[in-house]
Amino acid sequence: MSAVTTPPIDLYYWTTPNGWKASIMLEECGLPYRMIPVNIGKGVQRSPDFLAVSPNGKIPAITDPDGPGGQPITVYESNAILQYLARKVGRFYPSEERARIAVDIWLFWQAANFGPTLGQTHHFRIYASDKIPYAIERFTAEAARLYGVLDAQLSRHPFVAGEDFTIADIAVVTWAKLWERQGQDIADFPHVGRWLDVVKARPAVQRGFKLRPEPEEAAAPAC
Repeated sequence: MSAVTTPPIDLYYWTTPNGWKASIMLEECGLPYRMIPVNIGKGVQRSPDFLAVSPNGKIPAITDPDGPGGQPITVYESNAILQYLARKVGRFYPSEERARIAVDIWLFWQAANFGPTLGQTHHFRIYASDKIPYAIERFTAEAARLYGVLDAQLSRHPFVAGEDFTIADIAVVTWAKLWERQGQDIADFPHVGRWLDVVKARPAVQRGFKLRPEPEEAAAPAC
């Protein structure tokens, strides 16, 4: 009898904090996947083909040919991808309700606060053609406040949502690793610094961060 081969998951991807969430999670789960580059610098995310996959025109997205009931499923929005894959493999997302709520709190915190604020910080500090002092100061200061929130949590727990590594850590680390670009001094947040060292040392996290499109694809900002 021949072995059953698991078909790969299609990962629609570019090298951004949200894209890294999906690549890291697929590596942590040990699931086979193939990367489909979506060059956001060339506007591929606005193409009809990609919008048919991800209607909001944002990466990442995945298509799992072995979805619920053995039928294909497409999932977009990076934290929804984390939740889906965690449920699929039964890892990194606790089944006990209180522990799962703790993870969900930090997933929503990242999606509603940490990610958007740091994205705007990147934009106004690095990419905006007009350097607007008010915007730079506003978002840099709010980024510092949020790092303070994270640092306080990590002063009480080894990982973002508690005692174990979960998808909350994956959601947050892809943004927190870029603290220098956000005008922050990691020495001001020692517990974040300790946690970053631990999470970035995981082999699957390293592989997820290293995933790159083919060389002929033009580089795009990692934000």
